[in-house]
Amino acid sequence: MDYIWHYESPLGGITLGSDGTSLIGLWFDGQMYFSDVLSPEHEEKLIPVFKDTCRWLDIYFSGSEPGFTPPLVMRASPFRKAVWEIMLTIPYGKTMTYGEIAKRIAEQQGVARMAAQAVGGAVGHNSISLIIPCHRVVGADGSLTGYAGGIDKKVNLLRMEGAMAD
Repeated sequence: MDYIWHYESPLGGITLGSDGTSLIGLWFDGQMYFSDVLSPEHEEKLIPVFKDTCRWLDIYFSGSEPGFTPPLVMRASPFRKAVWEIMLTIPYGKTMTYGEIAKRIAEQQGVARMAAQAVGGAVGHNSISLIIPCHRVVGADGSLTGYAGGIDKKVNLLRMEGAMAD
């Protein structure tokens, strides 16, 4: 059984998803690929992982780095998981390019190169937004390309973290 809970952020509503133990999803309401990993049968219930995640979100939206990560389960292909694991290493207030992620994936897989576009697809389908910080991934020239929650939210998140000037 999967569970959901709602959180009201300064940037709008957020829906959390869980398998009962770990966080499986965190989406801005209405974002692309919203709830794509939730089973059709789910129940709204405040469970411990949602309490931890809400505490994480409270700290984050107060402008601080939370310093912990709620338990996560990535319901994704091995390739997407590899990209998401790299995104988890992007420090608060910093950014990384799609190309940098592609280079790391190529090294992990022992191949000469990996297309940044393939990485872009994996970044765009991130099911655990904010905690797996896809908003910190930028184009090669620093441009703010794509964000499933909307570019306006990406700009606000990067500004809040100090990764982008006002």
